[in-house]
Amino acid sequence: MIQDLWYKNAVVYCLDVETFMDGNGDGVGDFVGLQRRLDYLAGLGVTCLWLMPFHPTPNRDNGYDITDHYGVDPRLGSPGDFVEFTHQAKQHGMRVIIDLVVNHTSDRHPWFQAARKDPNSRFRDFYVWADKKPKDAHKGMVFPGSQSTTWTYDRDAKAWYFHRFFPFQPELNIANPAVREELLKVMGYWLELGVSGFRVDAVPFLIETKGLKNHGIKDPYELLREMREFLSWRSGDAILLAEANVTMDEVTNFFGTDGDRMQMVFNFAANQNLFLSLVTEDATPLAQSLGSAPRLPHTAQWANFLRNHDELDLGRLSATARKRIFAELGPEPKMQLYGRGLRRRLAPMLSADRRRLELAFSLMLSLPGTPVLWYGDELGMGENLSLHERQAVRTPMQWSAEPHGGFTRAPEPFRPVVAEAPYGYPHVNVETQRRDPASLLNWMERMVRLRKECPELGWGEWRLLRVKPEHVLALRYDWRGESLVTLHNLSGKACEVSFSPGGPPSRLVHALSDAHSPPGKNGRHRVTLEGYGYRWFRMEPPTGPQAPPRPNVR
Repeated sequence: MIQDLWYKNAVVYCLDVETFMDGNGDGVGDFVGLQRRLDYLAGLGVTCLWLMPFHPTPNRDNGYDITDHYGVDPRLGSPGDFVEFTHQAKQHGMRVIIDLVVNHTSDRHPWFQAARKDPNSRFRDFYVWADKKPKDAHKGMVFPGSQSTTWTYDRDAKAWYFHRFFPFQPELNIANPAVREELLKVMGYWLELGVSGFRVDAVPFLIETKGLKNHGIKDPYELLREMREFLSWRSGDAILLAEANVTMDEVTNFFGTDGDRMQMVFNFAANQNLFLSLVTEDATPLAQSLGSAPRLPHTAQWANFLRNHDELDLGRLSATARKRIFAELGPEPKMQLYGRGLRRRLAPMLSADRRRLELAFSLMLSLPGTPVLWYGDELGMGENLSLHERQAVRTPMQWSAEPHGGFTRAPEPFRPVVAEAPYGYPHVNVETQRRDPASLLNWMERMVRLRKECPELGWGEWRLLRVKPEHVLALRYDWRGESLVTLHNLSGKACEVSFSPGGPPSRLVHALSDAHSPPGKNGRHRVTLEGYGYRWFRMEPPTGPQAPPRPNVR
């Protein structure tokens, strides 16, 4: 059994190299610029960097349309720059995981070009073809409103090809053993260059058999086990983090019953219900979502997040719940996307209300699992709704009040920096917030440090505590004889919470102040929470000859 499961107590930070820091003055972020900002990331407390695609690409889908899985986009640097970056990240105590996009390629990829021009090419079967357009071509689109079909006719090939995403992203035929072999080669290549794992893009689509004829696949999830086995042989501590927006009754298929598939899966259910709880000021949706999760294998872990590089996907909530969230967090049509989500950053959605921002981050950092931060959210950056679709939340990082936010020395960046108040770079930037002890950035640094000091959150057994009122979420964690209790008031009104953490009466020691809580009658505690207030309490162990031994819940 692997004891050093580093991802259990990691703090993951996602960034796009091209929007983070320009090191050579051409207006595009690159690995040289990113390397110069490693001190900043280490100071924030980041232990793992997740890089969005940085491979050669026509860049029609923010780099997810790849033309060479073994290369580095020349705009971002050379393979040597990448290796130097991973080496320096290691020196700063940070691991690096990268996007693994192998469910499709760009239509300009040499494989697809060979496949469409020659029916006898070995690459023809790398993709999914049909002689006639399938009747269900109008169903199953990932980007409704921006897509009209999942099958497109290619004149050179004289056949229809399948694409779950945009027409310029033809789907790979994962049933082809040669494609599976290539997938493993891609993984092996980047492991040799220093990465510690992969965020696997769109995993449910990676393993689907739609459009495949006589594929002979008995268990589509077997591919995930093959990937995990290969990963373990090549690098014993590398991980696979799955993007799988699935229901709780499906998620075990991605972890594996014995934990032999993906080590980590994003908790989309908790994410969507967290926002519903924030809007309704009722902890019930989030509590029910957490309570419905299956018990995970020892090596498995949830990845928790607030915002990411895509829209805030609310597609698994009811239409009524989604409408409620839209009305408060994104009431204008231009703020919404694909009929299911919001293309906004966290701070504008919460109207830059510092109390609600702290509450949301505290919740995310203290949920069962590993936290994943989206670059710039630690500052309270805003979006640019004039940009196309999901690019609204992918604007350049705001480093200072200098031109273009200190992102580049070029006359113009490749994508505009948010400039207008209240979220523009003259007002929201790293340099200004570093000088302000009360800034969101400095608060985030303290909270990230606290999160790393509480391994119970990543390793421990957890349970919901019964509390009143219903707008308070209370959780208890236990690991190696240590216990942690967290309280979050999702209401804007102050309240008194009465609860029993369980076990022998013990004092609760506040991790962020001296507002400790002594036990009352029958070991119950009464804690007053301000509006949108939160508490992280360590349970002081019982003392004296009657104290029971500390349980080892690992």
